Amino acid sequence: MPRQFPAALLVALALAIPARAQEAKPLPKPAALISDRVKDVPALTPGDAASLKPGTVLFSDHREAASTNPESGLIAFDAWRKSRPQEAAALSPWPDYKEPDYTQTVNGVAKQRHETLKVYVAEGRFVVAKPPSAIDLSAFANLDFLAKMDPVIRHKRLDLAEATPTKDPAAAFARRPDRPWCAAGGVCIESRYDLEGKLPLGVKLANKLELGTSKKIAEFVSFQSELRVLPPAEAAGLSALTKIETPVAGGLEQTIFWVNQILRFGKFLAVMQPAPNDPGKTVVTTYMALAIKADVLDRKQEYARVPVLKNLLPVQVLMGNSSFNTGSSISAGVPTYARNRIAAFADALAKN
Repeated sequence: MPRQFPAALLVALALAIPARAQEAKPLPKPAALISDRVKDVPALTPGDAASLKPGTVLFSDHREAASTNPESGLIAFDAWRKSRPQEAAALSPWPDYKEPDYTQTVNGVAKQRHETLKVYVAEGRFVVAKPPSAIDLSAFANLDFLAKMDPVIRHKRLDLAEATPTKDPAAAFARRPDRPWCAAGGVCIESRYDLEGKLPLGVKLANKLELGTSKKIAEFVSFQSELRVLPPAEAAGLSALTKIETPVAGGLEQTIFWVNQILRFGKFLAVMQPAPNDPGKTVVTTYMALAIKADVLDRKQEYARVPVLKNLLPVQVLMGNSSFNTGSSISAGVPTYARNRIAAFADALAKN
């Protein structure tokens, strides 16, 4: 029986390059892909809000630059909830979200499955040289704005009834318990990102190896999300998350509630507050969380038996440590993607 490789796009990534290229040490990202205005810090602090100058973006994702641990920057979902409960509540799809339990049918046999997750979290902070009252968040809660944030990702409006968790009983675990997705003043969006660089070739090679299975690896990442301006009552409590004492003036969030592969959920959150030392300026704290299916990362032994794969772990690709991470979007790895998304949002607020 032909050998089946695990679910993953990440197998394809490895097959897309020669073995000797995989043996190379991780390469630093080209400077052009990362804004020179972004300053890495170990963590955001309340004092940043008063000392930060417009034009600079502080960025932290809890990664250790010199770490030999390829999962540096990832945290198990349950550990996240315990160690950073306010952050987990704000950045999960809903505050009481738990790792999914669902029924999976394989060869006609239904089995209960519990899915464990590992989470990447990035934080950013910057100051806009205008008061919160001059920032219209509704101007950013639409498809046109998303297209400008990352032009290589395509978006279209999604009818509420067509959201996968709403219409598919097998995806019921991704339904909000309190309301349907996009039913609280938000817009439902379907997005597609076609893999860049050598990755499409890798997908084709991997699919050839998976003869005998009907499930093919997609040459794209497709996801559904809800984009909305937070109601004032909901946004007000986020000062406990930012740890800035001025009142919250507004919040914007995009919640990814369905993904076709690798990820389980994601969220981008931006919180606006008057600067503590100057109410004529706005301090913006941003967050990006991406939950990765743990079984995608736990492939070390299986990969070790395949020569072309043994020098490239899936986590290296996701964390941007592979020699063939490419571009400035998702194919660059989640840290570069998060950094560029936050920097793009800072630029948009400054220009609007």
